[in-house]
Amino acid sequence: MKENFELTTVDQQYSLCTQISRKIQILLSVLFLCVILPSTAFAHRGSATEIDKCRILVGDEVIHFTAYTPMTGGTGLCRVIPHVGPADLVFDYEGQRLRKTTVEFEITKEPEGTRIFYQQPEKIKKGTVDAKVDFTPYGKGNYLAHITVEHKGEKMDSHLPFSVGLESAEEEISFMVIFLLIVLVVVVLAMIVMSRSKKNKEPLD
Repeated sequence: MKENFELTTVDQQYSLCTQISRKIQILLSVLFLCVILPSTAFAHRGSATEIDKCRILVGDEVIHFTAYTPMTGGTGLCRVIPHVGPADLVFDYEGQRLRKTTVEFEITKEPEGTRIFYQQPEKIKKGTVDAKVDFTPYGKGNYLAHITVEHKGEKMDSHLPFSVGLESAEEEISFMVIFLLIVLVVVVLAMIVMSRSKKNKEPLD
């Protein structure tokens, strides 16, 4: 009888450990996805849509904004430029219609509204504007990209806010990883405590 009870107890413990192990594996998989997906998207973070916040909607057309800096190599940035210094701000037309219209580009520092770059209204047939801007004289802060389309006497304005030298992509990702790890540890500990409590409440035969 005692031997049977010991075997039953071992089987229950093994089954419990297996259940906990499977739940931990699921949690780790979810944690991995939560870390990898935001990290990948953040490298191209950015008004326009929720799918890609680096896309600027101008009427029915879309312009894609990407920033490159010497400090980040070939990594494309958008809403967050971590370092103050020179940067290439690239505006790419996603469609063909804008190539036939007159477009004006401007970068200002906010809230002062100080102009730091200006591209006069013209037709950009190649569909790309490369604005080389050195943010060093203006310092860290919030900036605004202005795009104005002129077509048949009408003007359409669109804007894209971004920051320079205020945030770090690595810091935000690290904070997210730490937060998710803390959540995972708390969940695992809670599962262990609950399983032990359930085991202690089981009647002995």
